[in-house]
Amino acid sequence: MLLRLPTSLSEARTCLAEGAVPVGGATLVWGVWQRDGFPEQAVSLRHVPEANVLEREALGGAVLLHRVDDRVPEVLHRAAGSVGTGAVRRTATVGGNIVGSTLRCLLPAALVLDARATVLDRDGTYETNLAEVVAKRHLLLGLRWREPAASGYHKAPADPGGPPPLVVATAAHAEDGGHRLRVAVRDGHEVVTGSAARPAGTAADPVLRALERTDLGALPPTAREVVRREVTALLDRLT
Repeated sequence: MLLRLPTSLSEARTCLAEGAVPVGGATLVWGVWQRDGFPEQAVSLRHVPEANVLEREALGGAVLLHRVDDRVPEVLHRAAGSVGTGAVRRTATVGGNIVGSTLRCLLPAALVLDARATVLDRDGTYETNLAEVVAKRHLLLGLRWREPAASGYHKAPADPGGPPPLVVATAAHAEDGGHRLRVAVRDGHEVVTGSAARPAGTAADPVLRALERTDLGALPPTAREVVRREVTALLDRLT
């Protein structure tokens, strides 16, 4: 297999046009390739500057998970730090986790940040939402979002090889003098989201009731209790 390492977007587009298969850290696809056969050529964005951005409101798809630090919001920093072992985080990439993984530990965090994705194909780059990125398995160039007023991340303890642990991500953005609260929950392999406005001075209970009227209300009782706890803690931080 030939691994191509372009240093610009135009070179990366050429690789895709010539049939190269996108690959991040290869932590997920290596076993599949060993079983089913390796592609003739693959392409990594590890040397493309636009895919290696690490800023307060932007994160490149080729950034290794162990590099995701407190320059990004807390919810995204903690999500990256919860993935696998240290060895995995030194190899796995942001794009590989969101697009290639079945667990997608970073996806709830990106959703509550209301992040927009920039993707790359053989025709160039364009911006889209995360739902399309996941559904169509685009090559993720990077994420951009508006900095939240506060955010949080909870991942339940789990045994190796067991079912996916519950993940609850929260973030609040300033909106109309108050805040817009977003919640994303990974329950099993599914991710459920909901949002609610919190006008200035509003107590926690009305916000929690509004969230219960979203898709979050269909979660199992144990998951809803964690949501309630995490949302209450986030609102306490805002006040």
